[in-house]
Amino acid sequence: MKQAQWRKSSYSGQETHCVELSSPPGLIRDSKDCDGPVLRADVAVFVRAVKAGRFDR
Repeated sequence: MKQAQWRKSSYSGQETHCVELSSPPGLIRDSKDCDGPVLRADVAVFVRAVKAGRFDR
């Protein structure tokens, strides 16, 4: 299985409280805990939910 490459948004700058997306798509992880758990998700659906404010506190 190919090793995932990770990237976080260029908008996050040097911040560490971000999520990172994998390439190929389908995985999401916390940028603070690179060795921690990974969420397998439909990234397009996840991004739409974020943009709609579904995760706002």
